[in-house]
Amino acid sequence: MFNKILIANRGEIACRVAATARRLGVRTVAVYSDADAHAAHVAACDQAVHIGAAAPRDSYLRIERILDAARQTGAQAIHPGYGFLSENEDFAQACADAGIVFIGPPASAIAAMGSKSAAKSLMEKARVPLVPGYHGQDNDPALLAREAARIGYPVLIKASAGGGGKGMRRVDRPDDFAAALAACQREAKASFGDDHVLVERYVTRPRHIEIQVFADTHGHAVYLFERDCSVQRRHQKVLEEAPAPGLSAQRRAEMGAAAVAAAQAVGYVGAGTVEFIAEPHENDLRFYFMEMNTRLQVEHPVTEAITGLDLVEWQLRVAAGEPLPMQQHELAIGGHAIEARICAENPDAGFLPATGTLRTLRWPAHVAFRRNADAVVQHDPAAVRIDAGVREGDPITPHYDSMIAKLICWGTTREQALARLDAALADTHIVGPHTNAAFLRRVVSSRAFAQADLDTALIERERAVLLDQPPLPLEVAAAGVVAHALADERALEGADPWSRRDGFRLHGGARRHFHLLRGAEEHAVALSRLHDGALRLQIGDANWPFSVRSQGERHDVTLGERRLPLSVYAHGEQVAVFAPDGRADVREVDDIAHAGDSASGTGQLTAPMPGKLVAYMAKPGDKVARGQALAVIEAMKMEHTIHAPRDGVVRECLYAPGDQVGEGSELLRLQE
Repeated sequence: MFNKILIANRGEIACRVAATARRLGVRTVAVYSDADAHAAHVAACDQAVHIGAAAPRDSYLRIERILDAARQTGAQAIHPGYGFLSENEDFAQACADAGIVFIGPPASAIAAMGSKSAAKSLMEKARVPLVPGYHGQDNDPALLAREAARIGYPVLIKASAGGGGKGMRRVDRPDDFAAALAACQREAKASFGDDHVLVERYVTRPRHIEIQVFADTHGHAVYLFERDCSVQRRHQKVLEEAPAPGLSAQRRAEMGAAAVAAAQAVGYVGAGTVEFIAEPHENDLRFYFMEMNTRLQVEHPVTEAITGLDLVEWQLRVAAGEPLPMQQHELAIGGHAIEARICAENPDAGFLPATGTLRTLRWPAHVAFRRNADAVVQHDPAAVRIDAGVREGDPITPHYDSMIAKLICWGTTREQALARLDAALADTHIVGPHTNAAFLRRVVSSRAFAQADLDTALIERERAVLLDQPPLPLEVAAAGVVAHALADERALEGADPWSRRDGFRLHGGARRHFHLLRGAEEHAVALSRLHDGALRLQIGDANWPFSVRSQGERHDVTLGERRLPLSVYAHGEQVAVFAPDGRADVREVDDIAHAGDSASGTGQLTAPMPGKLVAYMAKPGDKVARGQALAVIEAMKMEHTIHAPRDGVVRECLYAPGDQVGEGSELLRLQE
């Protein structure tokens, strides 16, 4: 085993690798950019080396700087994590040339599988089923358009290099093909340095099922069963689970054998994932090879949960030259596990990535999965796991992926795992940037997901029940604000606030006023203490008996006939109220005479997040129609299009392509 390794990544995967290394007695070296000087992964490692500016191209993608850091610190091996350089054959080769072990496959295997088109050609020769499509090297736009017409719409354009949904578009009509192709190629070039794409038939009810494979340097290879990753938005995974619901044992064995054969065909070593598109066929699933990810996957914890194994430990042992710890016949599935990716994004605004400081970060109680010495899977009855690379007070910046953490729940059955995940999401409280935590709860409790009616369009198909849902009722939000205020005053005064002598007590009783702003609406709330000491909460003409017992951030509120266990977090005037049924965000204002500012009708178009202006789609003087694409910005490795809010004429473009823009920056102006 190694004495010291360098982790060439950041965030939760760097923390994850460091945790296993620490358990094995292996010392770790972190690398960090300007933006990550105080990040959690830096604190998690024994040493840390600064490698450059915040932008990945100036730090985490600089091969020579990472190798220099390994040399300086005496690291014997480099773990690439996922993303960044994890599937970069030049990096793997550079490590080998420098005499440093790359904890992953050889460069030749990355080269063979790193290109989607080359991998599909290889699989075609091995007689692995492929989705009909064009996988050639000629990327002339006219040729690709002809191939799309031959395949038949809808088609899927995909970046040949990389993954994560970047450089990928569904196209339903020939008229949209050219614009979608240009966008895919720009995004692929920015993310992977390669704008080559392939075109395939779009499978209309596809399931995304992947097989975890492992191979060593002694000629052994196994598969550690499958994961269903069908629930996606923007071709990026949202929920992953293992094993895949409805997959027969026979089909599982067939897919596993095909995945192992694919790995052995390229001399694979280490952890890898062979991904398949599957569709219903004769009471089972028919599968097609899609691609191979030559690295550890984000969703590897669900495989660890059902097998009781530590895949990072396997990676380290294999890279150190040891044989695989187990053979195929020793591997077994135990229970069911589901992972939810908690991200800084706004689902109700098209899943736009969000930035900001994590002012509050509260996780549910969790217990890690474990395995005993006899390789029998042992699970805690409250098996909840959290993989996070951030702490309370950390910033979510526009420079990196928007994922905050992964929440993994295991159960003896899928139903139990689902119930645990719902409860764990309810106990996950994050205040600061927008997150998808509430959205994830709605997905988990939706009819389609609960009944395993899965395909990659589930979110779009169920958007009516998943998106734009109302917040908590106003009276619940108000009860939370009042409960927090009373507890805060008791803490400051050290006595019952009703005994204060500052004018709060009125003749015959006491009354406290609160003015709450929720969205654009302002509400007057009053809390009264009656002669007998009873409290009543009033909003407009409605009022309820009110009582509260508080302990820290948690408040046990009784509102009329309802008992409400609430958690409340206040940051200045902003108050977040969490209840079992959801969340409400309000502002407690001092003056009810706020005049609402409205920018409607000004023709102003602004950036929804910090990023880089990629291109304008119109120039000054152009007439544009409502909904027409006007500008493209790039943020968190994804492109986002700004559309015209109304008909008009472009008066002025305020930036140049390539400029960095801040959230809320006015990009261009329209006139009637």
